[in-house]
Amino acid sequence: MIPFNKPFMTGKELWYISQAHAKGHLAGDGSFTRLCNQWIEQRTGSAKALLTHSCTAGLEMAALLSGVGPGDEVIMPSYTFVSTANAFVLRGAVPVFVDVRDDTLNLDERLVEEAVTDRTRAIVPVHYAGVGCEMDAIQAVAARHRLIVIEDAAQGVMSSYKGRPLGSIGDLAAISFHETKNVISGEGGALLVNNPSYAERAEIIREKGTNRSQFFRGQVDKYTWVDVGSSFLPGEIIAAFLWAQFEEVDAITRRRLSMWNTYHQWFAESEKAGKLRRPVIPAHCTHNAHMYYVLLPDLERRTAVIERLKASGVQSVFHYIPLHSAPAGRRYARAHGSLRVTDDISDRLLRLPMWVGMEDRQVEIIQTILSVL
Repeated sequence: MIPFNKPFMTGKELWYISQAHAKGHLAGDGSFTRLCNQWIEQRTGSAKALLTHSCTAGLEMAALLSGVGPGDEVIMPSYTFVSTANAFVLRGAVPVFVDVRDDTLNLDERLVEEAVTDRTRAIVPVHYAGVGCEMDAIQAVAARHRLIVIEDAAQGVMSSYKGRPLGSIGDLAAISFHETKNVISGEGGALLVNNPSYAERAEIIREKGTNRSQFFRGQVDKYTWVDVGSSFLPGEIIAAFLWAQFEEVDAITRRRLSMWNTYHQWFAESEKAGKLRRPVIPAHCTHNAHMYYVLLPDLERRTAVIERLKASGVQSVFHYIPLHSAPAGRRYARAHGSLRVTDDISDRLLRLPMWVGMEDRQVEIIQTILSVL
């Protein structure tokens, strides 16, 4: 059996977890959390990084910081994970779904401005497959209409747009360390604060609405409840595991890119023959090989390929059911214009196994099975 994903360990994770225990601190914001926060800040250039128990938590913090409330609108793609929308629905805001580009499958920046109304408060670009959205155009729309930009960079660690790390461009961003991502901690994520005006409140929201972080830095003589918030911190076991991953992030990225390139080269002939379409990476984007997908001709063909792979012991998957077609999407959100591309690619996209530790012979097995496409 070749699974779709298998969590990778560098070899130091359990040792660092034991060190966290030996230090007598397993709750949040211990030494490993601080190391992880510093690493993210240094690698992205973000003004402040705050480790969270999930990327969902990071998005929920961003929604709180944005100040959106009942009746406000937030522009985003429908082709994304439910957390992108839920974070704002929890605040009473209305997600407004805009179609994606047919090349990168990212939010179509050309359609964003016409979706802006007097109730729009934020734009949430999602960097699909670790490939950057057209952030210059999105930032320009936001500036013209005084909107906040919140990057959903869940899949974007070690990717960049015009030399800028994903997650470092908008006012706020969230990244993921879920076990299906490139660097992992099981569950886990982070909020990136790029607009310093949000930094102090971000700490307070993350600490259940208290100024506890200021207390531990000696800035106040006691801490108390000062704002809304929740417990968004991960424990030190999560942070210790993640630190081992961060130490090997460059090697992990190189291995993933090698596998991605193997798939990409192998499928070139099938693409020329019109049997599928490969991922598109714009020249000004550097990607992290988060996933390898192909777009097949139609839903029937995709279903047949998934079944063929399954029968041979290979687990492949499709991706999102568009949020605008989901029961909650129809209840809490609205679509702006046609979502033709979103509907089309959601029926045709197939994701293939790719994880560090996969052997070349396993990739060859998958290639052999798919050679009759």
